[in-house]
Amino acid sequence: MPRSADELVELLDLETIDINLFRGIQPDTILQRVFGGQVAAQALVAGARTVDDALVVHSLHSYFLRPGDTSVPIVYDVERIRDGRTFSTRRIAARQHGRPIYYMTASFQIPEEGFEHQDVMPVVPSPGELQDMGEMFRARSPESADEWLREWAALELRWVGDSRDGGSIPNDERPAQSRLWIRVNGDLGDDRLLHQAALTYASDMTLLGSTLVPHGVHVSHPTMQSASLDHTVWFHRPFRADQWMLYDQASPSASGARGLAIGRLFTEDGTLVASMAQEGLIRVRDRG
Repeated sequence: MPRSADELVELLDLETIDINLFRGIQPDTILQRVFGGQVAAQALVAGARTVDDALVVHSLHSYFLRPGDTSVPIVYDVERIRDGRTFSTRRIAARQHGRPIYYMTASFQIPEEGFEHQDVMPVVPSPGELQDMGEMFRARSPESADEWLREWAALELRWVGDSRDGGSIPNDERPAQSRLWIRVNGDLGDDRLLHQAALTYASDMTLLGSTLVPHGVHVSHPTMQSASLDHTVWFHRPFRADQWMLYDQASPSASGARGLAIGRLFTEDGTLVASMAQEGLIRVRDRG
């Protein structure tokens, strides 16, 4: 996975093969399948390359269909669904080995003024008061820390807490909650699309984990089979993905070996910049 902001930028810079057809590179990784945030971010870039520069993505809705192969590039085929006066819609198919692995529908809008309201950001410690997650892992297991730095060094995370018994978030009404600060670890420049793609990349990293908070396991635990099934992002307001954002995550329900997670991203000044939703597979493996 990208180990720096520069490598993340390179990952999101797609090659144009033909009209409406793009190719994304693969990073060096030990992961067994393509990270969902990667294919979502690259698909967003592909769709955005086919709309007028005046339009900005405001939402994306997607399904993960098959595990991606980390050894070959991904081809992105963009279908121009609609171009209106203020909105445009694109459908993006990500393909490997001649088969679709992922579908996205993205909507773009010319920015305009309108009504304004938003949720209030939870009261939490600032990033400077919290420990880096890589340091947390190193204190527990040096091997885990080395793996974390190898795969996720392009992102910086500071853990706030969760709603497990003894956790820092009350669990009286919502038993499955977690919070962390997150940002790209380096300067991304001023390209708005790049910041939106980087947020999309990062938004898939920890969201499904909130569905397992009350159950005492993690998505990477040996007893778990986990995978993102779908992913949606709504972009509300401008932001920079290389500045701290509070990722407030909650899971309203888990059933049928699936968990639903809802996320909100706030800037340090309390501005709600994006919301996301994801359902994922959280199946306990057969131990028999």
